Amino acid sequence: MIRSLIFNILFYGVTAIMVTIGVPVLLFPTSVVVKYANIWAGVLVFLLKHIIGMRHRIKGVRPDHPVIYAAKHQSAWETIVLYAEFGNPAPVLKKELVYLPFIGLFFLKIPSVPIDRSAGRSALKNLMAAAAKIKSIGGSILIFPQGTRTAPEATPRDVPYHSGTFAIYQATGLPVVPVALNSGLFWSRAAFTKRPGMIDVELLAEIPPGLNRRDFMTRLEDAIETASNQLPGMAEAAKAKAI
Repeated sequence: MIRSLIFNILFYGVTAIMVTIGVPVLLFPTSVVVKYANIWAGVLVFLLKHIIGMRHRIKGVRPDHPVIYAAKHQSAWETIVLYAEFGNPAPVLKKELVYLPFIGLFFLKIPSVPIDRSAGRSALKNLMAAAAKIKSIGGSILIFPQGTRTAPEATPRDVPYHSGTFAIYQATGLPVVPVALNSGLFWSRAAFTKRPGMIDVELLAEIPPGLNRRDFMTRLEDAIETASNQLPGMAEAAKAKAI
């Protein structure tokens, strides 16, 4: 608990300082802002390693061409660290984030794919248009197909996969790289306490363009869920839920 308290004070304190003093960075080219964001991710990794004892390792080779990374979402950890580790793909994010004081300016500056969940049917159309724009500049995209953080023991029945990933897949014609992980075992979506240990991330085989919606969604869900459930600690989490 004490280590988690120290970590939170330092991380959120450093974040507030970096966001505030970093506003002039927004006047520089996007590439500079992205590097500044990577420094922030580096601070997180450093604090987690040296205060909490939390590390991570990535299995698989990052593609050398634009793709859509479709990742399991169990904590805030992957929203920061995977952005840096995967070469700064444009994140799919809630549009309201760009209205946050100061930090929202950074979301506006970096390439991203905002989605307005209150926009109804037009949200998917806008999502597809934004994703196509990222493809046109040769960028990759990062999306969390379940749309929210899930507990390690949660199943797709608890938190289903949404069609936004297929919409982007269809609009861009890019291959999709499913990403399995077990970050929720160490940094859960609700708990204050962070736990020491090794976060495993696995890049899975690409799903090629051209599949229909049913085949794509089935293949995506099966790949992510099967691989995630085989990562260290995940079987124990599932058993604990069943008891």
